[in-house]
Amino acid sequence: LPGLHVFAIAFALEVSVGKTNTVTALNNSNVLLPCVFTTCIGFQDLVFSWYFNSTELIYQGKIKNKATEPTRIQHNPRVEFVGSTTKKENNISIVLNSVEFSDAGKYTCHVKNPKEKNAEHNATIFLTVVHKMVETDNTVTLIIVGVVGGLIGLLILFMLIKRVVLFIIKKTQDGKKECLVSSSGNDNTENGLAGSKAEQKAPPKA
Repeated sequence: LPGLHVFAIAFALEVSVGKTNTVTALNNSNVLLPCVFTTCIGFQDLVFSWYFNSTELIYQGKIKNKATEPTRIQHNPRVEFVGSTTKKENNISIVLNSVEFSDAGKYTCHVKNPKEKNAEHNATIFLTVVHKMVETDNTVTLIIVGVVGGLIGLLILFMLIKRVVLFIIKKTQDGKKECLVSSSGNDNTENGLAGSKAEQKAPPKA
């Protein structure tokens, strides 16, 4: 039982950068790099760090407890801390000012919590810096997307029906072939590629 307790604590700390881990920024603009952490049992003297391309430390802070705001330990002059632990939910986001093309790369938000037996966790954001953002007419775009989306949908439906029919015919002709993978989390059935995993594994015909 004590072993199980320690195991549970080790995985209580979580770090997240949101639904997507990619950010695109315009050259010479300021970009927000979001990060929040959660912990089941609270935190004490928690240390968080931001790294560029895994090795370069660009910001490091410490949070005494839930009732206090983070204090800065060290930082890059172009990095601004915009998070909060008293106003927002354990937000340790930063803003990178005046981004340059050389700033493109991997940014890692790392958290270490002494209260959880020094449990550590991190999350990663990939930053792309562009010369200019692509502008489009929303109305025209929506019409094009609507029409093209409808055509693609019909095409995928047709291909899926055709593939399923061919698959059924194939299965009736040869009962010894490997069955269709339908319950695996890694299959491509929902993308119209029914049975792709099974077909890749099937041995070549003699």
